[in-house]
Amino acid sequence: VKSTRLNEVMNKNLLEQVDRQRDEISELSESASRSEITVILTTSFLTIISLLAISLYRNNQIKLKTNDLLQTKNRELQLARDAAVQAMEAKTNFLSTVSHELRTPLYAVTGLTHLLIEEKPRKNQLEHLKSLKFSGDYLLNFINDILQINKIDAEKLEPLEIDCNLHKVLNEVINGLQQSAKEQSDELILDYDSQIPSHLLSDPVKLSQIFMNLVGNAIKFTKDGQVEVIARLLKREGEYAHVYFEIRDSGIGIEEERQANIFDSFEQGSIQINREYGGTGLGLTIVKSLLGLFDSTIHLESEHGKGSTFYFELKMKCKDQVVEELPFEEGTVDYSFDELHLLVVEDNKINQVITRKMLSKKDISCDIASDGTQAIELAKANTYDGILMDIHMPGISGVEATREIRKFNSEIPIIALTAISLDDSLEEFYAAGCNDVVTKPFKPELFYDKIGENIVQARLRKTTT
Repeated sequence: VKSTRLNEVMNKNLLEQVDRQRDEISELSESASRSEITVILTTSFLTIISLLAISLYRNNQIKLKTNDLLQTKNRELQLARDAAVQAMEAKTNFLSTVSHELRTPLYAVTGLTHLLIEEKPRKNQLEHLKSLKFSGDYLLNFINDILQINKIDAEKLEPLEIDCNLHKVLNEVINGLQQSAKEQSDELILDYDSQIPSHLLSDPVKLSQIFMNLVGNAIKFTKDGQVEVIARLLKREGEYAHVYFEIRDSGIGIEEERQANIFDSFEQGSIQINREYGGTGLGLTIVKSLLGLFDSTIHLESEHGKGSTFYFELKMKCKDQVVEELPFEEGTVDYSFDELHLLVVEDNKINQVITRKMLSKKDISCDIASDGTQAIELAKANTYDGILMDIHMPGISGVEATREIRKFNSEIPIIALTAISLDDSLEEFYAAGCNDVVTKPFKPELFYDKIGENIVQARLRKTTT
């Protein structure tokens, strides 16, 4: 019995020992598994970190290379931009200088042509002189267009905001182009909305340029037809009026594929049209650019062979507090120039002769000053009804001479006669004391009208007070 119990106890101990060893083995196995997993995870994590580090390094290298390339390209673009700006400035200055310098000999051509026509030439001579006059006028318009485009490109033009009688502006354009319309056997019509405020704030000179180009263009391409100028009030918003304008003709029209480029410089639709109708192709370009100054856009509707319609809108400030003007008279005023005595300030000898002859045609006497200094001395020593002041002269300019004369004579009318250039500012002329400005070369009719408006009228006011 004792032996049996002893065996049982030994077996039990052995079993317990086996169980403990099994548990220890199990624990060791689990520990080994956890260690292996830890090693694997650690290795994986380190691998991922290494890959990320390599990727970041490569990305950083690519970024640095990209930045270097971008900086190089930016420098190249900046150099190209500077070169383009310099080229544009050089072109603008060149064309402006050429346009300005052409005006002096052109003044001689147009002035002498006018004088020869006035001296009753033979019939065969008259035909040649009229052709010469036409060529001079054509060249003058071309020069004016180039100068206008240059000023817009160089951002030298800004719209004014002064008193503007829109109805008067449009009537003057219509009256000025009636002769051209008659030559084309066209009917020229103005359809003006009476609801448009009578007084607005805008730039009447630039508006006149816009309508002269559009209406003149419509007349040129319309034969035995009709050209209509329409002005409509769209709406009033507080102190602003929105006005719709339309220039409609029954002329040759514009082919659809050419309409997109019709506002480009020197573009007239086709070579055949250019040869048949002439012109520079700058008119619509000027219109588009001038309207851009007013934050407006021109639109076109046209069908080949059935006419064209150009239309746009303008937002203009109203000025209803202005006292109504007297109705303006259409046509030119017949002024009396008897016993007028003027001072002509001009450095060019040929221009002196031409201006003196043009004045003598109206029985106007004059003294000649060849520079600004002499003009000041003569204005101090003599009494004149008015002064015709050239602006561009060596030494003292016409602007400086005008300022000096205004110091001792604030009343004498002074008209600036200038071959205006890119840097000239009409506001500067008026600020110096000029009463009016006439651009050389000028039409004789305009020349005489300006003398009448500024000098004859001033004399009349002086004699009646």
